[in-house]
Order: sequence, then structure tokens, then C-alpha cells
Amino acid sequence: MTTTPDRTPAPTVWPAFRAADAPALIRWLVDVLGFTETLVVPDGDLVGHAELAWPPGGGVMLGSVREDGGWPVRPGATGAYLVTDDVGGVWARVQAAGAEVTRPLQETDYGAREFSVRDPEDNSWSVGDYRGAPRP
Repeated sequence: MTTTPDRTPAPTVWPAFRAADAPALIRWLVDVLGFTETLVVPDGDLVGHAELAWPPGGGVMLGSVREDGGWPVRPGATGAYLVTDDVGGVWARVQAAGAEVTRPLQETDYGAREFSVRDPEDNSWSVGDYRGAPRP
């Protein structure tokens, strides 16, 4: 059997989050939005570092809020836009989970189908099929 190496470039921009309850946030991001858990580094009862892959490409990093300050982002202060060809599937999981919808599923003036939700830490997530403006 011949395999072709994965030539998809590794992400070079990582939205990063801090969480009061990082294990619960990881579960929500995996179970509700559809991320894949790729790395979780425990640090006692905390999560020292975690990486979650977004199956269509890219990913996020997160970790527990630390008493020593660490990386200075407070929970609920971050947001990201997730591109997917399965907006309806993610929307169905969000609704089934009872997530807080901040913008319902809609068609935009720029031709996208998308919606926005808040996670349990109060971060904002927009999910849609808009892949951005064409690049020169």
C-alpha cells in the first residue's frame, strides 16, 4: 500500500484561551463544536497546555488560569471563527447541547451561512462556511 504524506501546512496562527475549568471547556469544544483533542498536558489539577484540532484545518490552544498569572488572557476574553462545510451539523449539536446562541443560523449579505455561540467560559465562537476574501 502506498500512502501520500500529509502536505497540509501546520497551523501558524493559534487562537489561545485560558479557562477557569479547562477540562470542562475541552469537553464542550470536542463534544459540542466538534474539535479533536490532540494534546492535553496536565499540571496537577490544572491543564498546563492543551491543543485541539479543528478537523477542516487549524486548531486552538488553551490552558487553566494560573495563580502565577502565566499567559495574561482572562477566561471569556477570546473569540474565533470556525470554517466548516457542515454548518448544519455543528448547529444541530449546539442546539442539542443547549448552548447559548448569540446569533442564530442565518445567511449573510456576503453569501455565508453562519451562527455564533458562547462557550461555558463566555468565549465567543462563530461557525460558518465563509473562507475569507480571495487572496492575491
